[in-house]
Amino acid sequence: MSGTRVSPSERAALERFTATAESAASGVIRSYSTSFGLASRLLGRRHRQHVRNVYAMVRIADEIVDGVAAEAGLTLLDQQAALAEYAEQTHRAMRTGYSSNIVLHAFARTARESGIGTDLTEPFFSSMRDDLGSADTSPAQLRTHDADSHARYVYGSAEVVGLMCLRIFVRNSRVSQADDATLLHGAKQLGAAFQNVNFLRDLADDTDRLRRGYLSSDGRLTPAQRDEWVLTIRQQLDDADQSIPLLPRDCRAAVRSAHGLFAALTDRVARTPIEVLYQQRVRVPDAQKAAIAARALITTSLERS
Repeated sequence: MSGTRVSPSERAALERFTATAESAASGVIRSYSTSFGLASRLLGRRHRQHVRNVYAMVRIADEIVDGVAAEAGLTLLDQQAALAEYAEQTHRAMRTGYSSNIVLHAFARTARESGIGTDLTEPFFSSMRDDLGSADTSPAQLRTHDADSHARYVYGSAEVVGLMCLRIFVRNSRVSQADDATLLHGAKQLGAAFQNVNFLRDLADDTDRLRRGYLSSDGRLTPAQRDEWVLTIRQQLDDADQSIPLLPRDCRAAVRSAHGLFAALTDRVARTPIEVLYQQRVRVPDAQKAAIAARALITTSLERS
């Protein structure tokens, strides 16, 4: 880390610390997401921990801006300072390969081994800052997005996470220029689809608790607008599906499982009356999740290459 030679005992200490950090990162995904936790278990061993490390880093940032810091009694200025400190620690860890924050230490290993740079993390933190808003915004005021700000937000909050995972999957791989373009587009579209589905399923919490309107500039979706977003999401999922066969074989089942889960979630959102979406969160039953994962495994096992 400092440029000096590391002794075997020091290297063993670092390896133990890193293993502990990655165990903590794995605990984050187990605690917060059964869906992504299930999908991550379908990844090949060389990818599994890296994806969990990415999830942990972005999840902690999400929690800073989505109410945990506020519930702890932090003012808006304090929340902004906490996010800024977390972003700075993230980028320092990426530069040095070390952080006393064990989640960021785990992420730094992944970032350095997979080529994840600030070109992806800076847009992410920009979207997180957007969620907090500014001091001149009333807490009771519903903050909304137009088409341009929605696109910027989704790129930073979700598409870059898809791109981080793609860099993990294709590291040390040779990819043609044409396939690379398809994979990049697919990763972005899958991330955008995940985010837009979550906006629809979280209408109640986003509107009532967080006072955010991600999908409509006037803050309230009509059934017709919901249907338009469903069409957009299905197109994004279709685009992403075209790129999956180009991924390394040992990550396809996991990506297919996540893709299938969010396709099923989209179908449920499409069938749910808009007034119900504003009252409760739509979920996919565990049995259906397991069936989706099984189909993803079978489909991948039948592929020739």
